[in-house]
Amino acid sequence: MKLNKTVFLLFVLFLLIGCGGGGSHSSSGNGVGITVKGDNVLPLSVNGSCTFLINAPCVSVKVCDPNNPLSCQTIHDILMDTGDVGLRIFKSVLKVSLAPVTDANGDIADCIQYGDNSSSWGPVETASVVLGNESPVQVPIQVIDSKFATPPNPCSNSNSIPRTDPSEFGFNGSLGLGFYLEDCGQDCADGTNTVQYYSCNGPACSPAMVPTNKQVENPVPFLPNDNNGVMIELPAVPSGGALYADGAVVLGIGTQSNNTPNIPSGVQVYDVDSFGDFITDFDGNPNPSFIDSGSNGLFFPPPSGGQLPPCQAPYSVWYCPSSTKKFSATTQGATNLSNSLVKFQMGNFLMLANSPNWVFANIGGDLPVFDWGLPFFLGRKVFIGFEGQFSSDFNATGPYWAF
Repeated sequence: MKLNKTVFLLFVLFLLIGCGGGGSHSSSGNGVGITVKGDNVLPLSVNGSCTFLINAPCVSVKVCDPNNPLSCQTIHDILMDTGDVGLRIFKSVLKVSLAPVTDANGDIADCIQYGDNSSSWGPVETASVVLGNESPVQVPIQVIDSKFATPPNPCSNSNSIPRTDPSEFGFNGSLGLGFYLEDCGQDCADGTNTVQYYSCNGPACSPAMVPTNKQVENPVPFLPNDNNGVMIELPAVPSGGALYADGAVVLGIGTQSNNTPNIPSGVQVYDVDSFGDFITDFDGNPNPSFIDSGSNGLFFPPPSGGQLPPCQAPYSVWYCPSSTKKFSATTQGATNLSNSLVKFQMGNFLMLANSPNWVFANIGGDLPVFDWGLPFFLGRKVFIGFEGQFSSDFNATGPYWAF
């Protein structure tokens, strides 16, 4: 069974000051950055313009009318999310016409539920998507629109918090770069999953079996060349954090000189199970684990000995030790023998969050699984191998992580 790993968007909103439209930094001060050049590069900025979200990685994506290649719009402040699959854009920021995806009963709509109890609801529409300076690809995307038809229970107020406006979440949409080709797969095509896809005729929507080519798709695997995965690179930040961190999403693995893994540097490949998980051994316990840039901290079960007490309510999901604590964990593939020792630190979330900075490598909280969130990406290269795609550099076929 293939299961899309939905994101844990545990963002804390401190200053509701809105998003900038141009992706520029609010200050040129305490920031760090690296530059990667190439047509296959999406510049990546953590808190480059949406400065009320901690550890929020954003890119820009060009979206065009599939029937008119001259009608295009570049949309900034798109959350780069390795825990989701496909492009999702709020209707309120979309200015170009797209083509509705339909079946025999009406318009197809997608209902995505996230780990923070929020949800994205809206129609599936075909767009011509341009990533970096690559050739455009036509793929189904989700237009987030809480007022489209009548949202089903999983995406209504009674079961979740619908995403209705970009200002509520600090981004104009999301680009899911998880290692699957579409956001549900065969489970939604054969009817095993009946709570994600719907067919809507006017205001009425009913569960629908949707073939994979009409589901929301990851656009990268449909590129002509740089299509077997992505490399994400971000700089390290000081222990006290940084105002912003600039890096890159590089399309392809081993397809160009800027995305070729340096195997002797110790990069390991980690295969995953049917749930998309590998293993992280921490505090003597093996935990199912995943890597999710849409999570703004490292989330894991607290270690024994009370080293990581929770913060005061309402921030009790976060850890607030009296001083910074050092830890290590061993990561291992679901079936292969690759393993690595990963060292990390945990600081006091409230003290760090109340500083002027917005990017931190040492914040985290309590979850029953091991979620390597955005801090994991800081100071390293992370590769995502897409399902069914081969990388000769790793001699591996996706899905896999490599770092």
